[in-house]
Amino acid sequence: MRLVRRSICGAAMLCAAQAASAQSSVTLYGVLDVFGFWNNNGGTSTVAMRSGGNVGSLFGLKGSEDLGDGLKADFTIENGFNINNGTFLADSTAMFYRQSWVGLSKEKYGSLRFGRQYTPSFFAIYYSEPFRLDEALGLGPSAVLARGASTNAVQYLNGRQSNAIQYMSPTIAGFKLSALYGLSATVTQPTPTTNGNVLDVALQYNGFGFYGALAYQNQRPGQMTVPSLAAPLNLVASERFTGALAYRIGIVNLQAFYIYTKPDDAQPGSVAARLNAVHSYSIAQIGATIQATPYDTFEIAGLQRNVRGANDFTFGYQVGWDHALSKRTSVYARAGYMKNHGTATMSWTGIAVSNLETSQSMAAVGMMHRF
Repeated sequence: MRLVRRSICGAAMLCAAQAASAQSSVTLYGVLDVFGFWNNNGGTSTVAMRSGGNVGSLFGLKGSEDLGDGLKADFTIENGFNINNGTFLADSTAMFYRQSWVGLSKEKYGSLRFGRQYTPSFFAIYYSEPFRLDEALGLGPSAVLARGASTNAVQYLNGRQSNAIQYMSPTIAGFKLSALYGLSATVTQPTPTTNGNVLDVALQYNGFGFYGALAYQNQRPGQMTVPSLAAPLNLVASERFTGALAYRIGIVNLQAFYIYTKPDDAQPGSVAARLNAVHSYSIAQIGATIQATPYDTFEIAGLQRNVRGANDFTFGYQVGWDHALSKRTSVYARAGYMKNHGTATMSWTGIAVSNLETSQSMAAVGMMHRF
């Protein structure tokens, strides 16, 4: 009889364990993206193999557990790396540079997340950018990350934020609200920088072939180490206003976004004031994504970065082609041009400008595989 009781108890525990496992899931996913890159930088040409020309190379784990009554515990940890040499992306000290968060969600009320995550401003722009804000070859990220003599003391738009709490509402009649608050964060690579606390709010609408978004980001003062300066450079507080639009007509998705960064004035007598390194600036881009066939997509974009009150202006354009070999594997090509004026030093990410008042051209061919 005791043996029978133990067997029944063991079977019940096994059934309970199977039921619990059925209520939770973990997914391993990733992207492998490599490309050949040719760049003419002020008359000097270089050729290189690089990573992430269409989508950044990454692997991650995401999962959720059903807690009952529609409530779920969710998490995502996502690493970024360079497939051409196996190194970490951007920061060798960050195991999960791209995302690292845990949270709760319920379909009726939305989700609440804690940790390193994409900001509302990032997602506001994402659907209006033909090249999906790719960090290696995208015009948009190149303009956002550009620093020059006129803006060295201005913090750039945060696409990801550490130490962050974010609420994302459910979609109601096509509208979705996201709000994030991030505490100050310090990085040592690629440049030792401490960013101030960040408030970021965005409202998105998607319906009837139309996409629209408005976002606001407020970033408090920070510091950045500049090798040529004896002391860290104080970064001023900034407000950032973003608008994004997209409209689909048949196979064509017309896209545009505008970002205006308004920094506080530099303190009189500060290094930033003496260097005249605080100016407001705007980034405007128009483009389109064309689904020519079920397997072929073409992208085009033109961008202008303009620093107010300074001789600092850049214009650039870029075209692309993606061809799907399967649902998970594709090949792609990119070509682009940009011209800097005055003290502007914008370039494709990872490329240092050789001289002022020069132009750059680039061409790339790559392959991407998802798993």
